[in-house]
Amino acid sequence: MARAAAVIRAGGLVAFPTDTMYGLAADPFNPSAVRRIVVAKGRPSDRAMPLVAADMAQVAEQIGPLTPLARRLADRFWPGPLTIIMPAPLAIAAGVSAGTGRVGVRVPAHAVARDLSRSSASVLVATSANPSGQAAPTDPDDIAAPLVAAIDMLIDSGPTPGGPPSTIIDVTTIVDATGAAVQLVRAGAISWEDIDACLRDHR
Repeated sequence: MARAAAVIRAGGLVAFPTDTMYGLAADPFNPSAVRRIVVAKGRPSDRAMPLVAADMAQVAEQIGPLTPLARRLADRFWPGPLTIIMPAPLAIAAGVSAGTGRVGVRVPAHAVARDLSRSSASVLVATSANPSGQAAPTDPDDIAAPLVAAIDMLIDSGPTPGGPPSTIIDVTTIVDATGAAVQLVRAGAISWEDIDACLRDHR
């Protein structure tokens, strides 16, 4: 893990397991590293890249404080497949937010993914380890050859569970002067009913 963290800090790309599939990790504060992911995947530059973190404290330190709504949902669903969209910090590479001014981040339910963020002392870009438009691999042996040639290191933890992608919610929408709303951006592993129930339990 220390070797992988050193690769990331040097601007390299690391393929690693998450709670659903294999992803590509890079330093989101390094524009060159972010550009390497775009080129390696053939990814459109106008698509934002998701982030993973070791824990809620790392999110608050490097991305920004969680709103009360976001904190409530993170307490309930992290670690797990819930991505929360937050305002992007000024220091993050422009390619991560793709001009939206926002980033999506989660704490994954996979110890290796969390340990990689912790060892790197940074939240990490965590886009799927596949050429754009192709299926995301759940087995390290299925990572496409062109992508293998582009990465600097692979953390092989065997097959991952697969399944639905993370649910993405946006907590940046201001409803009025007194509060904010939660907006569903992408349905996924956590149902909207479970999210709504979590919020209602605290009203």
